[in-house]
Amino acid sequence: MVIVVGSGAGGATIAMELAKSGMPVTIIEKGPYIEPKKAHKCYETLKTNLDLLKTVCVGGTTLVSAGNAVRSSEDVLKDMGIDLREEFDEVERELNVNALPDSHFGNGTKKIMYAAKSLGFDIKKMPKFIDPEQCEPCGNCSFGCPNDAKWTAIKFIEEAKKFGVKIIENTPVTDLLAIKGEIMGVRSYDKVFTSDIVILSPGAVETPRLLRKTGIKAGVSFFMDTFVTVGGILRDIEFNEEVQMNALIEFDDFILSPHFSNYLLQELQKFGASKKDIIGIMVKIKDETSGRVTEKKVIKNNTLNDVKFLARGSAIAGSILAEAGVDPKTFVSTHPRGAHPGGTAPIGKVVDKNLETEINGLFVVDASVFPTSPGVPPILTIIALAKRLAKYLKD
Repeated sequence: MVIVVGSGAGGATIAMELAKSGMPVTIIEKGPYIEPKKAHKCYETLKTNLDLLKTVCVGGTTLVSAGNAVRSSEDVLKDMGIDLREEFDEVERELNVNALPDSHFGNGTKKIMYAAKSLGFDIKKMPKFIDPEQCEPCGNCSFGCPNDAKWTAIKFIEEAKKFGVKIIENTPVTDLLAIKGEIMGVRSYDKVFTSDIVILSPGAVETPRLLRKTGIKAGVSFFMDTFVTVGGILRDIEFNEEVQMNALIEFDDFILSPHFSNYLLQELQKFGASKKDIIGIMVKIKDETSGRVTEKKVIKNNTLNDVKFLARGSAIAGSILAEAGVDPKTFVSTHPRGAHPGGTAPIGKVVDKNLETEINGLFVVDASVFPTSPGVPPILTIIALAKRLAKYLKD
């Protein structure tokens, strides 16, 4: 039997792929099995001063993603001997990755795109794994899709169940069991689950904590794709009800994407603004791996480069918003937050290019293995890595 710890993008994919080949697989998930539209109830508050977006439920953070499907870290991984072109092609076909039709672009996003082009920026439609026929733009992607129009890891899990995958929910894995460099299984408090293949996919915070209990030096590096949302007032734009992050401008060290945040409302109420009056742009950077994860804390300090990229991106975002008609006197920004924690068990240091640790039979396939911050949504790459690992294990 193969034990998969965690059921997000990596865990669900590897479980489905191995089960299809006839291997018995059990997924052990810390959180509950819920409907995607209820995912907002599963946000987890970390015991740290960081504002880090993370959900604990079957399907993981895929349930609250914006449905963005971009290839990330492709060149970095290729330089390390991991060529994911075949897997990326496969994933994009399976998830039907495409830009949404014009009917799914609201006035706010259109204004941002037009303004960006007027200023000479190369802005394009964001590729999405969202079914436009099911999608009714509402702005609620990050709370859980009410119409189940977005791909989530639950879709892979439901497919995996057809091939006999067993799901054990509401069961946190507390320890890894290993003897003389060989994995023997996992423990959840007083319950023991035995297996000679264990695949960790609980995310970049829990994975290093489990690895450290076996003596593996994980969690000494950490990134979180730090982001802010810069916004202002454009009366009655109703941007809050649009598909979020529906366009993209890529720079070397950060991206810009149309984005509404309730934190902007808190700042702009002094101008008499309501949700329907606010428009914003996310600035997401490739932050440096300057943080670390300990047994009790997640620590992340913004470096000089992090601050520089946030400042530059915010300045560009402001110029685009001004061109779109936003009064600069109303410009505000959210505090820095993190959306994609990773880098805590990087390839080349904690795992090899086949994602195996120094303990035989113990693998990792989540954002922990990224050697550097992708600076863009990593779901597509995590799925591609999981597919590659499945091929390796089947061989």
